[in-house]
Amino acid sequence: MAQEDPSRQKAPRTETTGERPITLAEFQRLIREMYLPKDVARGVDGTFMWLVEEIGELAAALRDGTPEQQQSEFADVLAWLTTIANVVGVDLTEAVRKKYAGGCPGCGQFVCRCSDSGKP
Repeated sequence: MAQEDPSRQKAPRTETTGERPITLAEFQRLIREMYLPKDVARGVDGTFMWLVEEIGELAAALRDGTPEQQQSEFADVLAWLTTIANVVGVDLTEAVRKKYAGGCPGCGQFVCRCSDSGKP
């Protein structure tokens, strides 16, 4: 019997909402399946402009928005960032794993000890 792709395995439902959380890989696949032909036709530059617009909307929601508006804008920013990753062929799960699985990219610790004067 073939093993199921780990990125397609279902997570347990949350106690607070009863809904199953979505993994980053599942979200990237969902965005790809819904939008990829349109996203590729728009290209990286056009898609990046949409991301910038959504970041502006997130900034406004963080200043004056309700928690629901903030949540919606965070989701939009994540969706447009994911769209760009899909257009250029970046696996976000792998990118995050490579950069952050070993701790802070600056100091290597799981609780960052980097100076506050620079990134991160």
